[in-house]
Amino acid sequence: MKKIEAIIKPFKLEDVKEALIEVGIEGMTVSEVKGYGRQQGHSELYRGAEYIVEFIPKVRVEIIVSSDEYLEAAIQAIRQAANTGKIGDGKIFVSDIQRTIRIRTGEENEEAL
Repeated sequence: MKKIEAIIKPFKLEDVKEALIEVGIEGMTVSEVKGYGRQQGHSELYRGAEYIVEFIPKVRVEIIVSSDEYLEAAIQAIRQAANTGKIGDGKIFVSDIQRTIRIRTGEENEEAL
C-alpha cells in the first residue's frame, strides 16, 4: 500500500477529484494548508496598501492506494489535472503504508480500503 500526498492550488481541487474518480479512486482526505517553495510568496494590494503574503494557500490531498497500478494512475491523474504550467502548481509525495485498520469493522490493509 502507498500513500500519495499532493499539494495543489485550491482552484484545481475539483479537477483533481474528478480525474481521480475517473481512474477508480473514490476516497481521499483534503486539508487546507499554507506554505511556500520556489514561489516565495507574493505581494498584494489591499485598500491601497501593499503587503507581502509569505505563505500561499494550498490544498493537501491524501490518498491510500492498494497497488502499483492504482499508484501510477493516481499520479498521472493528479499531474494532468493540477497542472497550470505556472510556478506553484505543487508537489506529489509517495510513501509506504505499513498497516491500515478500519475502525468500525476491524478489517485490515487492502480490505480496509
